[in-house]
Amino acid sequence: MQGNLNVQTENIFPVIKKFLYSDHEIFLRELISNAIDATQKMKALSSRGEFKGELGDLTVEVKIEKKKLIISDHGIGMTQDEIDKYINQIAFSGANDFLDKYKDVQENLIGHFGLGFYSAFMVADKVEIETKSYKDAPAMHWSCDGSPEFEMKEGKRKERGTDIILHIADDCKEFLEEHRILELLKKYCRFMPIAIRFGEESVWVDSETEFNEVDDGKGGKKKEPKRVEKKQPRIINDTDPAWRKKPADLTDEDYKKFYHELYPMNFEEPLFQIHLNVDYPFNLTGILYFPKVRKTIDPNRNKIQLYCNQVFVTDSVEGVVPEYLMLLHGVLDSPDIPLNVSRSYLQSDSNVKKIAQHISKKVADKLEEMSKNKVDLKDADGNPVADAPTQLEEKWDDIKIFVEYGMLTEEKFCERAMKFALLKNTEGKYFKLDDYRDKVKALQTDKDKNVIYLYATDVDEQHAYIAKAKEKGYDVLLMDSVLNSHYINLLEQKIEKTRFVRVDGDTVEKLIAHEDTIPEKLTQEQKDKLKPIIEGEVDKAKFTVQLESMESDDQPMVITQNEFMRRYKEMSQTSGGGMGFYGEMPDNYNLVVNINHPLIEQVLNEADADKQKQLVHQLTDLALLSNGLLKGEALTQFIKRSVEMI
Repeated sequence: MQGNLNVQTENIFPVIKKFLYSDHEIFLRELISNAIDATQKMKALSSRGEFKGELGDLTVEVKIEKKKLIISDHGIGMTQDEIDKYINQIAFSGANDFLDKYKDVQENLIGHFGLGFYSAFMVADKVEIETKSYKDAPAMHWSCDGSPEFEMKEGKRKERGTDIILHIADDCKEFLEEHRILELLKKYCRFMPIAIRFGEESVWVDSETEFNEVDDGKGGKKKEPKRVEKKQPRIINDTDPAWRKKPADLTDEDYKKFYHELYPMNFEEPLFQIHLNVDYPFNLTGILYFPKVRKTIDPNRNKIQLYCNQVFVTDSVEGVVPEYLMLLHGVLDSPDIPLNVSRSYLQSDSNVKKIAQHISKKVADKLEEMSKNKVDLKDADGNPVADAPTQLEEKWDDIKIFVEYGMLTEEKFCERAMKFALLKNTEGKYFKLDDYRDKVKALQTDKDKNVIYLYATDVDEQHAYIAKAKEKGYDVLLMDSVLNSHYINLLEQKIEKTRFVRVDGDTVEKLIAHEDTIPEKLTQEQKDKLKPIIEGEVDKAKFTVQLESMESDDQPMVITQNEFMRRYKEMSQTSGGGMGFYGEMPDNYNLVVNINHPLIEQVLNEADADKQKQLVHQLTDLALLSNGLLKGEALTQFIKRSVEMI
């Protein structure tokens, strides 16, 4: 029998080759998916009693023979009528319309046109089908060289199933290389539900006939089987991956093992995981892992993998997963997600939006649950430790960036997270937001009734400021996240009558403004005389000299930085956009002079101008040194001057 493919233009194959898929390697996934489908249908017919024979070995096999790539299955096969229906009639309403509509599209157009089989022509200049139906019908052979003409005749296949034979084109010879095919099989097919065999692999086993003599540990000898190399069929996929199983059937070790199966080059253990299993109003299974996140955010290292019925689709899951959860790792599997997975299309799809919302809710549920459950710690007698941390406290330092990012980008998640988000102080203690406010409001409420949250970003660098704050009974938070400035702004908006002030943002007396003030020891005339003396020894473009009344045993000079300007400069570094103005502004500091300190009085009373200048220089350098701002030549000169003064 001979005939013409039922299409509306002779240019259909150039259209397929150029526009059907953006990446030619997809053909292998499509053809193997068809083989898996045919096999699954065979199993279903058998389970319903519609097929009475033996199923036999259902393994799908991929082979390279000379210039041919062959995909073989033992599925339902096809009759002549079925070939005519499913192969010879291409599912286009009009190829010209298709070309006009999709000529600029780069995304994969999978599953919309019934063209999976024809992806073979992207890499082959001739395709053959050898097939035999499970029905009582003769075997059939079909071939096509990429023109609208095909040939179909009775075939020679004896067993049920189908062989797809690709005569690989000269410009696609990479698909005849074993390592390339293995790479693609592992990428797209490693969790497909039917075993897939590709070639052989070497394994080391105990020999049944060869032995080595070894010491038995008692002065004698014993025989042990010799380890020998053996060839065995290479099965490239796990047909029953962890996400398809019930959580109750999996241990923590099972989850960790699967994590390393997904990311073999990641040697760290995940912190914990969330197992998804939804069947209404959409189908969704999967496992999402919370990894340890460094201070620098890198969402590209190990991406979430998206599958459709165990077939890998993409690791670009924007739209399916809320933006803040792109930092997670793991697998999602859903037949309800459009397979072309382009951003614009996904955002307009109702199922995708529902899935994204559900994932966000499940994450919030998990974190809230962890905030209530204590870590299972036992004392020396085996009794539960009463003050054991919660599960969330134990993991907080590693996952706080997820929570902060989520609160900044997802309003619904933020509402939930306000109940369980934690603050950590410089003593390493954790507090929920409401609990911390209750802790500090008595002592850290200013004259305007604002509760002031003092915080440090580096315990070592800001140690002197932290110590001063603690001397007054204040508590200091440690906030060292890359998102700090944005997150602090958010909390100030969400928590009424609250302000965050970095502990080095002002003198300790002015961090939390109270009604009472410290008496000044200098007159206005003395202050007017002192200020130009100090200003003459500092860079006035970088430092603003401020005279303040502080305790006499406080430091003679202190460096502070305006909270507003510093915070917005930091925010501009992580957000850019309209905030770039702040990032371009030079750093500016306040040099706060303690007019009640004896050394400042000594500066004022020093008659020798050179000694006065040297003393001011030494005091300003001490203030700079305590803030890590004294560097290079200035630091060298300070050390030399200090030695001379001693």
